[in-house]
Amino acid sequence: MLFHPDRLSFGIVLPAQERTLADVQFDDQLGIAAQADGLGFDALWVRDVPLNSESYPDPIGHADPWVFLGALVASTSRIALATGAIVLPLRHPLHIAKAALSVASLSKGRFVLGLGSGDRPSEYEVFGEDVENRKALFQSHWQRLAAALRPDQKVIGEDGRVREEFTIRPHLQQASVPMVAVGSSSQSLEWIARHATAWMTYYRPLSVQKDRLGLWHNARTKVATDFRGFGQSMVLDLLDKSDAPYEEVSLGGRTGRRGLIDTLSAMRDAGIHHVAFNLIAQGRPPGEVMEELAADILPAMR
Repeated sequence: MLFHPDRLSFGIVLPAQERTLADVQFDDQLGIAAQADGLGFDALWVRDVPLNSESYPDPIGHADPWVFLGALVASTSRIALATGAIVLPLRHPLHIAKAALSVASLSKGRFVLGLGSGDRPSEYEVFGEDVENRKALFQSHWQRLAAALRPDQKVIGEDGRVREEFTIRPHLQQASVPMVAVGSSSQSLEWIARHATAWMTYYRPLSVQKDRLGLWHNARTKVATDFRGFGQSMVLDLLDKSDAPYEEVSLGGRTGRRGLIDTLSAMRDAGIHHVAFNLIAQGRPPGEVMEELAADILPAMR
């Protein structure tokens, strides 16, 4: 289980490669995925970046997430496969449902569907949507998607009515596909706690993140009686000096393994359930970093 109340789990964000490379190096990334699977990491995360633009520069031309996930299914056997995140307002919910059910079936229940509203407002115009409508679009698309991913797999039309004459397949091989909110998605935390199995957010220094955790706890308490997970991404520059102190960098930290263990322990104690590492590939190769994490960090945290 990716989110557990008594455990801190760990993921790897793909692609884990130098930011100067223009496109995903697929052979390398599938090798990293297989390595992470064998080393005992809990999840692989892929992103949905429909278009590249100077308005929100990203040096990597990301692959279509569903195609990438299909390759990851074939390259792994145990590790969870998660999206961080599918841009829900810009994709038709029934297309997402079809793809999610397919990946869930192919992976034998290893798929976790992370959903967001996108980081690039300028994309909305290209896709024929008004960015001012993203809150309402996110909610309506979520409702239709959730209906298709529940055990009875209902198809809901544009008018909100259940269309009994249609079915959506493959059939679920599990209770349901976990749906995780990634970022705020223009929603209140109470809305997220009511509808999502977990909330993934961005890295913040723990002193700041504790405020978000407090808000999340209050929202969960108001609207949900069962467990709701909390996770975050984390840029990690793991130095080969074990005693190097922890230093904040943009969206993460630079440290040796001892400082990382102390930091992750504090995160776990604060109520964080999952950390998705975004490995900086400008120094040590990602495979080497994962080997150290698996040998020294994961056992210390479990």
